[in-house]
Amino acid sequence: MIFFLEEAPEYQISAVAEWAENSRGDIVVGADTYFRHILTGERCESAWGCLVGWSEPGEGQEKWETLCERIEEYGNIEETICDMKRVGL
Repeated sequence: MIFFLEEAPEYQISAVAEWAENSRGDIVVGADTYFRHILTGERCESAWGCLVGWSEPGEGQEKWETLCERIEEYGNIEETICDMKRVGL
């Protein structure tokens, strides 16, 4: 799923949920949720981790930080990630 900045949709952070289901489709293992690094695609435990080792000077950096702050403040994040929605913040 994708979190994006409503006023600048090109600023996006991907989130992933993985879980195990039985043959009836019942979830048998709790969801493992995480984010993908903006450049490398590596697993990050928080949205802020997606910015580590990379920066965009000036206004760009402020927009990335705004997006991370809004993701951090967003309620019910695990459920949203599991529902595979696209969320503008």
